[in-house]
Amino acid sequence: MGIIGFLILGLIAGAIAKLILPGRQGGGWLITLVLGVVGALLGGFLGGLILNRPLGDFFDIWTWVLAILGSIIVLLIYGAVTNRGRSRA
Repeated sequence: MGIIGFLILGLIAGAIAKLILPGRQGGGWLITLVLGVVGALLGGFLGGLILNRPLGDFFDIWTWVLAILGSIIVLLIYGAVTNRGRSRA
């Protein structure tokens, strides 16, 4: 998969992760892109490590599942870090 395809995958996976998770997470489309790409990387790493299914072709269902699950994990971590900073103030 090329870099443009990976960025599109990350953006869509980040947007789907924001739709799936309850509550309101901050950040605009740029944060969504970054978290989605990081989540896709994390999902591909964990998928290759645990399930022996790394990220593959853009239209492969496992690529999307792993990218979305990774994005959900990254979004949960991002929400926990940003909410912790707000609770101190």
